[in-house]
Amino acid sequence: MTGPLQRSLDAATAPDRSPWPARVLALAAAVVVTGPALGPGHVNLLDMVSVPRQDLDLDALGLGSSLPRAVPLDGATALATAVVPGDLVQKAVLLLTVAAAVLGAARLVPPDAGGRRGLAGAVAGLTYGWSPYLAERLLLGHWGVLLGWAALPWIVRAGLRVRAGEPRSWARLVLAAAPAALTPTGSLLAAGAVLAGTGLRRAPRALAAVALLSAPWGVAGLLSPAAATSDPDGVAAFAARGENWSGAVGALLGTGGVWNAGAVPDSRTSALVPLVTALLLGLAVAGWAARPVRAGAGARLLVLGAAGLLLAAAGALPGTSALLEAAVSGVPGAGLLRDGQKWIAWLALPLAVGAGLGARRAVAAVGTVLPRPAALAVGGLALVLPLVAVPDLAWGVGGRLQPAPWPADWQTVRDVLADDDADDDAPGDVLVLPAGTYRAFAWNDGRTQLDPAARWLTRPVVSDDTLVVGGVAVRGEDARAAEALAAAGDPARLARLGVGWVLVERGTPGPGVPPAVAALPVVVDGPDLRLHRVPGAVEGPRPGAGRAAAVVLAHGAALGAVAGAALWITVSASTVALRRRPSGKEVAA
Repeated sequence: MTGPLQRSLDAATAPDRSPWPARVLALAAAVVVTGPALGPGHVNLLDMVSVPRQDLDLDALGLGSSLPRAVPLDGATALATAVVPGDLVQKAVLLLTVAAAVLGAARLVPPDAGGRRGLAGAVAGLTYGWSPYLAERLLLGHWGVLLGWAALPWIVRAGLRVRAGEPRSWARLVLAAAPAALTPTGSLLAAGAVLAGTGLRRAPRALAAVALLSAPWGVAGLLSPAAATSDPDGVAAFAARGENWSGAVGALLGTGGVWNAGAVPDSRTSALVPLVTALLLGLAVAGWAARPVRAGAGARLLVLGAAGLLLAAAGALPGTSALLEAAVSGVPGAGLLRDGQKWIAWLALPLAVGAGLGARRAVAAVGTVLPRPAALAVGGLALVLPLVAVPDLAWGVGGRLQPAPWPADWQTVRDVLADDDADDDAPGDVLVLPAGTYRAFAWNDGRTQLDPAARWLTRPVVSDDTLVVGGVAVRGEDARAAEALAAAGDPARLARLGVGWVLVERGTPGPGVPPAVAALPVVVDGPDLRLHRVPGAVEGPRPGAGRAAAVVLAHGAALGAVAGAALWITVSASTVALRRRPSGKEVAA
């Protein structure tokens, strides 16, 4: 492999003389992956909950009683669904996430001596964007994590621009990192990508920008009344798992290994999967070995990948799992580390770039000794490998991303609670029963999904946040939820706790509803939901003025940073256009 552009990742920001093939590939991959989800209705699967309209309420801002795990993601969703129906927002996000991942990885590959990324870009894009990581996180409903994953290649490229001192590069970095910063996990993933792109000298300013974007969840988490530490049993429950005979580490090397067996595509259990993984790893090694990596962005990207593998495997290895348990139970916020497999996103970047460079090198090597058809066959094999690694990613991971319409009861309950929001005689929050974090409704074909009440209703919702993983109950952090659930059989105590309503969700597994709840006045009695009024309830607890001001200010600072970056790029581009030199042709007066 020859030519300086081929040998240095620092050249990844160079323009592509033929950009459209990668764009078409990205859009095609996105349509094939998300296909069923683009139909009418909402996809609700595990943690992915889509409702027609989500409100900018206390929980969305991070001012509720639970940890702000979906802050500011819920706030951004609330703003988006105030303008566009929620099902259209969901479809657009899913489609753009996959397309951005494929295109971003393709453009992260340095162009060849002719200024084209071609086959190398296509292989890198598919290795990154058509991957077990995408399939398994989709099946977990972790679309917020996938926003951060899709942003990583763009963050690295923006960091390289900052390092090169290009105009408007800081603004580009802020905009690239903004989607990732919508969740705590995404913010940490973005921080690693920033380090890989900018290098250590410019890292303080770049990390400060990520911290500013992360202020909404950071400030909300710091001031939250929920416990900041987590149940150490969660480390084993959420540790990476093997998918076939290669074990947990083998699965992680292929960007799989998620803890939930139900979120593993059937194809990943094949005995041939480790062979495909080995071939992709071989391509990546060949790509990176074309020139010894001693310094620069390539070395930083490889270090980032190694760190991702170490974090991802920590919960599955005897020595490191004990350290992780101690951290999770004793260090505030360390619970973010317990779902280790998500950090393999850092390894996916050097794997994709290396596979692309390796494919380019292999085709060039074969082309020098064999006829052109042989070289084309090698290139075709490299393109097919990522598809073979997880063929059932196609069409909504084998059709599992199926949309369904919401039953009318949900809108009815929302309307009733919205009408009573202004009624001083109907105070109190909503307790959701039966106890349980997840639901399985018949109208959603029995798919397991996160309880949707908090996103559907206009009032603060109190619900169980205990997670049951493989028969192990992982304690939640919301003390108020635990207290309210313990008082569910005593309406008078519920009223004193600020619970003015009890919503019973029908047709889903869970413990029985206490008889005292069934005796409460019924406001809505539909086939899917029953809403009870709790007489004599007081207003539920609300955040203090200082906490509310600090959290709102943090949201404003992050939003201001994004708006300022967008304005900077827009104004700078307009100024450049106005300052262009005249063509030299004279125009008659």
